[in-house]
Amino acid sequence: MVATIVLIFTLGYLAIALEHPLRLNKTVPALLMAALMWASLSIGLSRGDLQIIDSNHHTYSMLGQGFTDTLLHHLGKTAEILVFLIGAMTIVEIVDLHRGFDILKAWVKTRSKRKLLWLICIVAWVLSAIVDNLTATIISVTLIRKLIPHHRDRWWYAAMVVIAANAGGAWSPIGDVTTTMLWIAPRVSALGLVDRLVIPSVICMALPTFIASFLPAFSGEIKMKSAGEDKEAELLLSSRTLLFLGLGGIVFVPVFKALIHLPPYIGMTFSLGLVWLVSEYIHPEEDFTKERRHAYSVNRALARIELSSVLFFLGILLAVAALEALVVNGEGTLRYLAGVLDRAIPNRDIVIILIGLVSAIVDNVPLVAASIGMYDAPIDDHIWQFIAYTAGTGGSVLIIGSAAGVVAMGMEKINFIWYLKRIAWLALIGFSAGAAVYLSFNHLYHFDAGSRVAH
Repeated sequence: MVATIVLIFTLGYLAIALEHPLRLNKTVPALLMAALMWASLSIGLSRGDLQIIDSNHHTYSMLGQGFTDTLLHHLGKTAEILVFLIGAMTIVEIVDLHRGFDILKAWVKTRSKRKLLWLICIVAWVLSAIVDNLTATIISVTLIRKLIPHHRDRWWYAAMVVIAANAGGAWSPIGDVTTTMLWIAPRVSALGLVDRLVIPSVICMALPTFIASFLPAFSGEIKMKSAGEDKEAELLLSSRTLLFLGLGGIVFVPVFKALIHLPPYIGMTFSLGLVWLVSEYIHPEEDFTKERRHAYSVNRALARIELSSVLFFLGILLAVAALEALVVNGEGTLRYLAGVLDRAIPNRDIVIILIGLVSAIVDNVPLVAASIGMYDAPIDDHIWQFIAYTAGTGGSVLIIGSAAGVVAMGMEKINFIWYLKRIAWLALIGFSAGAAVYLSFNHLYHFDAGSRVAH
């Protein structure tokens, strides 16, 4: 039965990795995989073929209340992440509905391709730390579309946005699904991420951007659309208010957690309620009428949320939880796997770097979910911070290696081989440089700490 469960996970994972060749939404294998794995656990327990480890690290081999409690425990941990994500996605959609992000477009004045590259990458890097890398990519690519008329020119900028957005999301607890998972677990703290990862993240974004700025694609000037040519860019009366309120509400979540000591999803629930309240009474237009209210309603924002992504996270996190609960050789499967990796590759830093590079091929969400169950280290340990960096930025090496890359690919129809030939090496340089900087800082940190103790 153990082999059956592992086989279900392997086949499901393979179907997720081959989403594009199979033309199958990755949510489908994720949901089927989760249901079949937990069903197999139930059947195995009823037959006496399996052992399960619960949240208190106790093992049992009988089907009953213990199994139900274990399932509910993992469902609760998964629900924390999903509620948080739904809240953040809804706030972003409310802001976008009121054209709040169009304010950012009005700030771009330069016509230099090189300056525009730096401006776009910095905007993507900052936004990804606030609203998450996926949303930052959508906003940045939309901004590029407003500014750059030629399709192939946009490919270069959109590709660099992928690198910048993934780098920016790695140092923020709300910047990437994987960092959010590690923060909620809790394996990292908000201050710990900022303190240890912000400089490696800057290097990961700035070095590829610096090198790219000398490429022919970013030389010369570009003809931009004038404000008069783009009527959709006209702001609403509510644009500025909801932009700052929405972004402020998301940024407030870590502060709320630090002050009130409640889980992050409670803070996100509060922020969503506040933004929703304001959106109900604000007047987007001068001649705002009841008939126009539906165009800016939260119900419309909720309809724009990509629910398939939420269900994908539900499926993959429950599937990984099934592996975590399954006992192999007296311990959870993921802990057993960690032991095998430690024996095969004694240096954990190398293992974590490989996790980051593998995330360019397969989804980083299950990789991080698995790593959470593999290692038993305290909050803000070097392991968790390095996993947050590598899993968040390693996906930039391939266009399909991250949610940011996939959305940029879909929006601008970027060719996979084109990205591999022209951008992958830049992403790899940034990833490697940031990892080297983090490891150097970590070595110096432990050296200084050891010196203080000795003194």
